[in-house]
Amino acid sequence: MAEIEKILLVEDDRNFGSVLKAYLEMNDFVVTWVDDGKDAIKAFNDERFSICVLDVMLPHIDGFTIAEHIRNLDRHIPFIFLTAKTLKDDILRGYATGADDYITKPFDSEILLCKIEAILKRKKESPPEEEPDEYQIGKLTFQYKLRTLQAAQEVIKLSPKEAALLKLLCQYKNEVLPRELALKSIWGDDTYFTTRSMDVFITKLRKYLSGEQQVQIINIHGNGYRLIVPD
Repeated sequence: MAEIEKILLVEDDRNFGSVLKAYLEMNDFVVTWVDDGKDAIKAFNDERFSICVLDVMLPHIDGFTIAEHIRNLDRHIPFIFLTAKTLKDDILRGYATGADDYITKPFDSEILLCKIEAILKRKKESPPEEEPDEYQIGKLTFQYKLRTLQAAQEVIKLSPKEAALLKLLCQYKNEVLPRELALKSIWGDDTYFTTRSMDVFITKLRKYLSGEQQVQIINIHGNGYRLIVPD
């Protein structure tokens, strides 16, 4: 049985988005369509996608910013930008984010379909290396998929959000993890209430790591958090 390919389509033009979704589904893709940039990261977190098709001009969060967030969550996911803009700087910015292609409107849907199929074919022929599932934090071993943090004989079981937040901190080890990135990628938005919720989870992670004297999660005021792990 052939693998079902899932597409995340982010397009704010409701008529065009509806037509494009229907066309891609006619060609055996499963399509999740959102029409507002602020909903894109949450949609990406809710499912596993084969490719993302992103409009650039979107309400609340533009396609470039969405792509940067997605790249921090999954550096291998391919994506294509759709835009009515033909400015050189925008095209260069699109490719700088790691875009696989950049299509200016109006375009023939068949062309988009061919590009999607070509990108997915290349991806299958040269599968990327998987991201690490295990991280070393001082003498502690963090296994993301099992959601465990092990020190000697003690094993701490983490909640899904605790594990997701610790993984991001590990990926940004000794660097600043932007607060907005963590909130958007794990909670789906950056409201006051989700910010307070993340602070609670940071406090919990600090408690779990407290046995390692040289390991710290420090607050970078106005920016985010930094997991300090001496080399």
